[in-house]
Amino acid sequence: MNCFSGFSSPQLVRTHRGKVRDSYSLGGGQRLIAVTDRISAFDSVLDSLIPAKAAVLNKMTNFWFRETSSIIPNHFIKEIDPDITLVHEVIPIKVEMVIRGYLTGSMWRYYSEGKRTFSGVQVPDGLKKNQKFPVPILTPTTKEDSDREITPEEIVASGLTDEKTLKTMMDAARALYDFGSKYLEKKGIILVDTKYEFGIKDGGVILIDEIHTPDSSRFWKSENYVQSPENAEQIDKEFVRQWLIANKRDGKYPTSLPPEVIAETTKRYIEIYEAVTGEKWNVDINADVQSRVYTNLVAHNIIKPGYVAIVMGSVSDEEHAKKIKSFLEPYQIKVEMRVASAHKNGEDVAAMAEEYNNSLEKGVVIAIAGRSNGLGGALAANLNIPVINCPPFKDNLDMAVNINSSLMMPGNTPAMTVIHPDNAAMAALRCLNINSIRSEITAGIVMQKNSLREADKKMRSIV
Repeated sequence: MNCFSGFSSPQLVRTHRGKVRDSYSLGGGQRLIAVTDRISAFDSVLDSLIPAKAAVLNKMTNFWFRETSSIIPNHFIKEIDPDITLVHEVIPIKVEMVIRGYLTGSMWRYYSEGKRTFSGVQVPDGLKKNQKFPVPILTPTTKEDSDREITPEEIVASGLTDEKTLKTMMDAARALYDFGSKYLEKKGIILVDTKYEFGIKDGGVILIDEIHTPDSSRFWKSENYVQSPENAEQIDKEFVRQWLIANKRDGKYPTSLPPEVIAETTKRYIEIYEAVTGEKWNVDINADVQSRVYTNLVAHNIIKPGYVAIVMGSVSDEEHAKKIKSFLEPYQIKVEMRVASAHKNGEDVAAMAEEYNNSLEKGVVIAIAGRSNGLGGALAANLNIPVINCPPFKDNLDMAVNINSSLMMPGNTPAMTVIHPDNAAMAALRCLNINSIRSEITAGIVMQKNSLREADKKMRSIV
């Protein structure tokens, strides 16, 4: 089974990497939210990935966004991929509205130890595990590396938001929970507890992040709860938490999950998706997720099919770089210009390699350095994509004296050398080996041949 741990692209700026979600700013008030198969528990991200988890969370959240948009607006625009959604850019409010209908989970653990106040809410003595509250209670927490309880009064006093906005959030949370509970009740599912996050867009409060998913919520099967409230069957991430608790050693939780727990978690996520949405699961968990994500991002014009990075050893090489870029611009690829010196800031070459080596799409680097071309060699030694040297020679004498530094590369340093800017650009396009670009190049070759044949015919007729 293929898993999705996230993606990297030189064409997109990743603005946030969360425990499970990554964000990419697109400008124009929009961003991408990429949900990954990473799983977190007890404020830590586990080493294990859960196949299909990202798609379940993303598609289920989008389902609920559509179902609850009449209660409060949300940031959903459209689904780009089973794991990725295009959303409105908002100013997030650093508070989670946690709402609980039953005494369970971490709240029960603290309650059984004697705690009676949660986020300012007083809970009476004498309650049993998994007991239903007469009215669902709100226990807000902060959005930090380690979330902490906070009262409504503290939220306002600390400046996290104002009183009016907080009331809107609290009212919306209650309405969303009420809607979700009644909707799921008809499907034999209890929405035990959940959390909601909000942001500000155009001065108004909107719902963001996720809603009523196995990561953000706790679910029970109604029939099991009726039969044995204290042993209600859980169909959510609590299964993973309980395994971690059972296998805690020396005060530390395991950092990874065994294969059977991973498989069972995937099964539970898919089951809850089908039960909630009424839709049959149709995302192939054996497909190449990275290829699918790439195809969908290109299809929605989020990224170009490939990129060429023109890396200059000095800003004095800019005119030469612009010439190369001019030959690339007619094609549907991303062209970016960078500056790095192998001798003066070689550490930046390593950073470039980290970015380009992990790129989702195909790429090529063109290195521009002349007199002592260490740049092309440094790039080729560190990159897993093609590197082409195109030195900025001033004249034939300059080329004769300095060409050797570009042609003679150390072992396992496969940098090619192309002298002229137009040929360097065309070589880069061929290295990309993208079907749509190959078709354009083929058309150009045919046009060139036909032009020569026409010129030949004309010349013969003159003679």
